[in-house]
Amino acid sequence: MSAEDGRSGRQRVAVLGGTGWIGRHICAAASARGHDIVVVARHPAPHVSAHTFVPLDLAHATTEEITALLRAERIGVVVNSTDAANATDGWTKSEQDMALVNVGLVGRLLAGMSALPWRSRIVHIGTMHEYGEVAAGTAMDETITPRPGTAYTRTKLAGSQAVLDAVGSGLVDGLVLRAANVSGPHPSPASFPGKLVGMLRQALASGQRMPVVITQARRDFVDVRDVAEAVVKAVETSVSGRVLNIGSGVAVDMRTLVRLFVTAAGHSVDMIDEEIRHVPSLGGAWTRADIRLAGQLLGWQPRIGLEESLGTMWSTATAGDRLEA
Repeated sequence: MSAEDGRSGRQRVAVLGGTGWIGRHICAAASARGHDIVVVARHPAPHVSAHTFVPLDLAHATTEEITALLRAERIGVVVNSTDAANATDGWTKSEQDMALVNVGLVGRLLAGMSALPWRSRIVHIGTMHEYGEVAAGTAMDETITPRPGTAYTRTKLAGSQAVLDAVGSGLVDGLVLRAANVSGPHPSPASFPGKLVGMLRQALASGQRMPVVITQARRDFVDVRDVAEAVVKAVETSVSGRVLNIGSGVAVDMRTLVRLFVTAAGHSVDMIDEEIRHVPSLGGAWTRADIRLAGQLLGWQPRIGLEESLGTMWSTATAGDRLEA
């Protein structure tokens, strides 16, 4: 298989950040569709051991190193699932530190892809929070002018815009997928769903109630496996130069989310010790994705409801506990 093979056929796909929460599901979904997967990350992980792994510190890799990797592995499509906020210190990183991954890596990646002797494609995963604050009740479509208000969202938008500029200049083909908040199996410990898993485990182990600080935000949550399916469709389509929103199309208040998680895990909401107050966030207080364009151009729509997503998130997190019992 060469990198020049058609989009409709088998692709050799590099998943940057492929060991992470979203990345691992992209690897699984793309592999199930018959694509050859090359995982690129700093360190290998057992859950991607079935795929080719290339170690690289993406935050500091040079354009030459990236070009050499893509050329050696004959990569036809690159999926960029890296995100500075996925690190354990993502919430406290400075704008300069976030820019290393969210902007700098993207620029060097695009330069590396444009230096290849074949035309390559990029699927870049951005975030709905790039749009910034919007009025509650807004169905956020792709025509909204982004007005990011945090270091995280400014750097994510800059990376997404760099991809769109490169596509517009004819250097690469590709799409930007702006994903809503994610739920589902194997969450990042830095994410709110990942923190919920840790808090419930600790509460059950201690026999105490589960203390949770809840903000009054309402956000769109989409299962990570549905995001992965959207990415695979973006890999396989010829559509290029567009931003597509990927979400559930439903805004859920955070109190409901917490309660739904606890009940989906098989426990009573009485065990929740909640405190309602403002919590600093990487994005806006309201998100509800308008996902019609992704349906029209990719034939994609979410399949997994929030209750199922949260239940599976808990069952996979505690699978080892059950085996040891």
